[in-house]
Amino acid sequence: MNTQTYLNNFLTELHERNAAQKVFLQAVEEVVRTLSPVLDQNPTYIKEKILERIVEPERIIAFRVPWRDDKGEIHVNRGFRVQFNSALGPYKGGIRFHSSVTADSLKFLAFEQTFKNSLTTLPLGGGKGGSDFDTRGKSDTEVMRFCHAFIDELYHHIGYHTDIPAGDLGCGSREIGYMFGQYKKLTNDFTGAFTGKKPNWGGSLLRPQATGYGVAYFAQNMLTTKEDDLKGKVCVVSGAGNVGIYTMEKLTELGAKVVGFMDYDGSIYDKDGINEEKLAFLKELVFKRRGSVKEYAAKFPQAQFRPGQKTWDIPCDCAFPTACENELTGTDAKLLLKNGCTLVCEGSNMPSTPDAVEAFHQAGILYSPGKASNAGGVAVSGLEMTQNSMRVYWTAEEVDAYLKRIMSSIHESCLTYASQFATQGDYVAGANIAGFLKVADSMIDQGLV
Repeated sequence: MNTQTYLNNFLTELHERNAAQKVFLQAVEEVVRTLSPVLDQNPTYIKEKILERIVEPERIIAFRVPWRDDKGEIHVNRGFRVQFNSALGPYKGGIRFHSSVTADSLKFLAFEQTFKNSLTTLPLGGGKGGSDFDTRGKSDTEVMRFCHAFIDELYHHIGYHTDIPAGDLGCGSREIGYMFGQYKKLTNDFTGAFTGKKPNWGGSLLRPQATGYGVAYFAQNMLTTKEDDLKGKVCVVSGAGNVGIYTMEKLTELGAKVVGFMDYDGSIYDKDGINEEKLAFLKELVFKRRGSVKEYAAKFPQAQFRPGQKTWDIPCDCAFPTACENELTGTDAKLLLKNGCTLVCEGSNMPSTPDAVEAFHQAGILYSPGKASNAGGVAVSGLEMTQNSMRVYWTAEEVDAYLKRIMSSIHESCLTYASQFATQGDYVAGANIAGFLKVADSMIDQGLV
């Protein structure tokens, strides 16, 4: 049986076994379709059934989370932790609190996390967790009660040498603090069992900024291959959360002009671009008041609020999707290309649909997948774990220097492996192959476990 026939048969069976898990299937297919030259050169991966093993989580934990609101009413949410692959080290991945969370969505995210963590070169496996609890509209006390209830069950399954959760969508330093406090109480152990902690009790400087900063650094590396840089580039960003805001901040520091961003309510078009004053307002709006970006236009009248609209129709040089999966469609991609976009650098997990990715490839623009360009967050989480182990505290400058080096290393790995397997300049293939080889070889080394 030739490699292509094997891959087709593998994907057919995968779809039959996971028919309802559309996003997971999309993520797996995107990886598998790039591995044909790898399997051609090394049929051992087929013989050892690495693909069949690598797409199955090692463990999925599901549990109920009962909690009481401020009025005394009891609510019940679902909690999950998908411990996907530990070939490279303890499971590592975020906790997501959002109404859209299901075991299936976390399975997709944990699969992506496995390869992302591999790309960082840090000894970390892949995992993801969360709940269909939504923090929006909840008081601090309600969020605390929920987080304590969530950890009452999850603490059995995590630990510094087993599984180290972090924050994610809907789960920031506040939520990490509540979960860590309950974990410490239950285990009588102050260890780095969570990352994303506040700096005064074990967190790393620049951890909140790391994913967004890393996205900007990766884009800068991409442009370097064209003997170009971010200075003067007109940019648009989706999302106005942690990743989006800090992507905007670092892009601005590097000389780019960010003219568009968005949230659940709509998008902002600010032709004058973001500056330090506007970024300060956005941070206060989003991080402290959890408000809507429509308030930005009220504060800065030269900006236009566009209810229900995305940013992808705004003319730009560079686009940065940082919100959620499949947010950038084929139609959006055509608009971006029509309006002159020459670089798309993903800040979230699989934000571009397959037809959007195909459009970018056909146009020959610079395009990076999230597993490569948004790996800065987990990279600095790894640095936070190192600081916890050593009982040391690094300056922001030291962490930033490590982050730059890691993002540069990931960029170099993508190009090296793309070139090695005859897909020159293809960041998707390069990232998938580089991440896969390290995990696959480690699985073979460790036997049939």
